Amino acid sequence: MPDHDLLLTFFKSLADAKRLRIVGLLAHRAYTVEELAEVLDLRASTVSHHLSKLSGAGLVSATVQGHYHLYALDTDALEAHARSLLSTGELRELAPIDEGVDPYDRKVLATFLDEEGRLKAHPMKRKKFEVILRHALHTWFDDAGPWTEIEINGRLKALTDDVASIRRGFIDHGLMCRDKRGTEYVKS
Repeated sequence: MPDHDLLLTFFKSLADAKRLRIVGLLAHRAYTVEELAEVLDLRASTVSHHLSKLSGAGLVSATVQGHYHLYALDTDALEAHARSLLSTGELRELAPIDEGVDPYDRKVLATFLDEEGRLKAHPMKRKKFEVILRHALHTWFDDAGPWTEIEINGRLKALTDDVASIRRGFIDHGLMCRDKRGTEYVKS
């Protein structure tokens, strides 16, 4: 799992135009604070501040050369950060989804279901209505079926009094189908 604090420090260290210019210059060669201040037309104290942020993120290292500190870009650290950022698995771990429920679905269900799990209102948008349909299918139809219309209506009563809209939604959205006689329903 990625270290959130390390990633935040990394991004914050690069979230400044002056620091990005410093990184760009250090990608060419090592510089002293005074040289960077001259090139960037900044005060030495400002450059030192930016270098301390970059050092804190592990992107810049300093060596003593005579009376000066010589700052260099730690390309290994930069490449390590880039590799971890490009990993899909690492990115997914930044916002893990628990219990196998999609965050969008969870939000829709919280909006349209009351405390007892009954439908407060039918969503007008198709995508949100599909969330309600998938929830109803998963919650009240976890057995193999087939079901008669009366059985489906009885199960859906726990969700809403408008069972016909949900039953019709199952068919219209391809979650269920009827047999040729139209008397039994099965999952698609």
